[in-house]
Amino acid sequence: MTSHPLGTPVHIELPQGPVRYRERGSGSPLVFVHGGLANGDLWRNVVPHLADSHRCIAPDWPKGSHAVPMKPDADLSAPGMARLVVDFLDALRLDRVTLVANDSGGAISQIVATEYPERVDRLVLTSCDTFRQFPPRYLKPLHLISRIPGAGPRLGLRLAQAWRLKPVYTIFYWSIIKKKPDPAILRSYLDPLADPAIQRDLVKFFTGTGPRHTLKAASKLCRFTRPALVVWAENDLWFARRNGKKLARLIPHGEFELMPDSRTFIPEDQPEALARTIRLFLERTSGSVAESSVGAVGTPVHGSQSGP
Repeated sequence: MTSHPLGTPVHIELPQGPVRYRERGSGSPLVFVHGGLANGDLWRNVVPHLADSHRCIAPDWPKGSHAVPMKPDADLSAPGMARLVVDFLDALRLDRVTLVANDSGGAISQIVATEYPERVDRLVLTSCDTFRQFPPRYLKPLHLISRIPGAGPRLGLRLAQAWRLKPVYTIFYWSIIKKKPDPAILRSYLDPLADPAIQRDLVKFFTGTGPRHTLKAASKLCRFTRPALVVWAENDLWFARRNGKKLARLIPHGEFELMPDSRTFIPEDQPEALARTIRLFLERTSGSVAESSVGAVGTPVHGSQSGP
């Protein structure tokens, strides 16, 4: 990808297929989990403010804006994606980490925190899918269409292709980013969708979402005893603020903060403010977490760049 502030691109082979990531800094590890139609570039202006004291790892998860497709038989359902996160941690020899998530990445991180709690030291959730909002309300009709028996997969692929049409992506990104998006970053998010295999991965992930997964996670979050921070966008058009507050109350050591002048993609609208909020949270909870084991594996991707 194009964002040098995140570090040099590296790829690692997982059972599900190759995952590309970038990392910067050293210290206790922060693993960033973005949502759909985004990639690690989402965190490009957040990571530099945290990398002086933490090892910041920003993968490109297979949600439609990843450059390298997964294996055809990869399980990209919500539980499968949670397993992918854990397999990624195993591959990097990371015992325990702080997960920093946004959008559908927040739903996946809730599943990781409840199904694999021994791997999560702290949890930072920014505006994301919760409870019955998975996928969010505006995408539920598309979700139903893409799950029609027989015709669903074909319709899903057509919908995936439609995201590259300017009227579609302009409205979509306007609804989740308050500031005007950087054209180069939009290309980073959208160009991979020209590949039919990437479209396939996006459809598999999208059709594999469902409120049963977030409701199951919610039923277990009351037993997640690690520190958690929920940061919600003040102007979020996709996710209800009341759900963010409810989520923070549900977690025994949960905190809630409202981020002004931002929509769902808080890392795009308020990266410095978000980084400050995360840093303060990490500092005040540092005494309550054990140091995670830190390892490093992977192969640099030579000449790997996103966009034209």
